[in-house]
Amino acid sequence: MTTPNVALAVSTVIFAARNTGPDGRKELWLPLVRRIRDPFRGLWALPGGPLKPDEDLEDSAARSLHLTTGLQPGYLEQLYAFGGLTRSANADERVVSIVYWASLCADQASELHPDLNVAWLRVDELPPLAFDHSGIVDYALYRLRNKITYSRVAHSFLGETFTLAELRDVHEAILGTPLDPANFRRQVLASGAVLDTGTRLEGTRHRPPRLYRYNTDLDLADRDPAGRTTQEQT
Repeated sequence: MTTPNVALAVSTVIFAARNTGPDGRKELWLPLVRRIRDPFRGLWALPGGPLKPDEDLEDSAARSLHLTTGLQPGYLEQLYAFGGLTRSANADERVVSIVYWASLCADQASELHPDLNVAWLRVDELPPLAFDHSGIVDYALYRLRNKITYSRVAHSFLGETFTLAELRDVHEAILGTPLDPANFRRQVLASGAVLDTGTRLEGTRHRPPRLYRYNTDLDLADRDPAGRTTQEQT
């Protein structure tokens, strides 16, 4: 019996909350790359590529992501390693993928390469993806939805300042369900996670809403810019 070669690859899942829903509501999207060769020719796949021998994992993720999509997120966080015995279409090779994830503001989402084989797809309308990438996206979304309940992850989808309605909009896009505005406001303000900037959003037709920022002095679960926590790294 021939022992298969083992190859290392790095892929990336990037989420962006874009104002594409009804009345400009945010929806969750991610960039995918259409495969132009076998296996899975014509199917969409996560951005990624083989790991070079002289390259760090995060550097490899950033390089392949920028090469295929043109995107450069502010950080990349390691999500998981996927190495099932049957995940490769080549019986002579076993592929282990180190998967990273990140999030983008809506403004950054417009920086995608103008390429027919690269596109943003809505998370809740994804077609079957190449390899096991559908399962990888599902796992990343599961982690994101759990993470939003105890960390600052929503901040990475917003600018430095935001209204409570914008923050709630991000939560609803990630969780896929509407939230009661009054309860959300009460819970967020009671948590101390956000601070009133003393300014208001200009250019609205009604009374300008207050602008908030995240309280960086509050000791939340996040321990670094990537949002990694002690419980997630163990």
